[in-house]
Amino acid sequence: MAPPATIRCCAAALTLMFCILIISPSSSAIYCEEDDCYDLLGVTQTANASEIKKAYYKLSLKHHPDKNPDPESKKLFVKIANAYEILKDEATREQYDYAIAHPEEVFYNTARYYHAYYGHKTDPRFVLVGLLLILSGFQYMNQMTRYNQAVAMVKKTPAYKNRLRALELERSGGVTNKKKSNKQMDKKVEEDLSKELELDIKGAHKPSISELLGVRFIVLPYTIGKLLLWNGCWFWRYKVKQAPYSWEDAVYLTQRSLRVPLDAWGSIEESTKEDLVQRRLWEKSNLETYFAELRKESKRRR
Repeated sequence: MAPPATIRCCAAALTLMFCILIISPSSSAIYCEEDDCYDLLGVTQTANASEIKKAYYKLSLKHHPDKNPDPESKKLFVKIANAYEILKDEATREQYDYAIAHPEEVFYNTARYYHAYYGHKTDPRFVLVGLLLILSGFQYMNQMTRYNQAVAMVKKTPAYKNRLRALELERSGGVTNKKKSNKQMDKKVEEDLSKELELDIKGAHKPSISELLGVRFIVLPYTIGKLLLWNGCWFWRYKVKQAPYSWEDAVYLTQRSLRVPLDAWGSIEESTKEDLVQRRLWEKSNLETYFAELRKESKRRR
């Protein structure tokens, strides 16, 4: 027997399909609503393009608002013009004929209709810009949510509260309010002091506009050019001229060799960084020796 959740999902899907079929009894209705496009023009489904064109011109002389001021005639002319737009184009007429022959394929016929009428009218550049804006918005909100959650968790830790109290003592010159217990702090004072504390939270940081997908896409040509220039200079300086590595480049090679993330590398003490750089770990033999020492040290501590 199927689980209750599966049964409920199937029932919901069947209900949705039933509602769609009730609301849209015919997939061809999306073209000329409840009317038949051929009947509106007074032609048969086998009529050729010339016959359709003649029928439309004949009806436009009778029902065009400039010829006939009757409001009902104006409404009818709008339907006639719509039917003509559908039947005069071979592609849309073929889709309409298919919808008439296959009314059960509601989703397929509807998708073809909207693609034919709106797909070619939309500039792909606008679609790309809109997609980038939407993705950038979601990216910004996601990063902001993660950062706020991380900050809320950090503010609950004793270490953060101790830093706040130390900052309060520093601002007050070492004098505390005796009417309050040592564990209490005015909420307004706490908010003001918390703004002065710079929180370094690993794995979460304030969202930056420059890191958004849309901005990175805009500056992509500049980024690629800068990367090519950097690689060209690197090749010329260290491969062709065989110059010794600068300190910044040696640091970069060390970080890359150890596969340490940039934020984690920034938290390493300068003395440790200097020792790692001097070991020239970008050379394979030195890196293997360093890892062997780490494994040996790890076994010794066990």
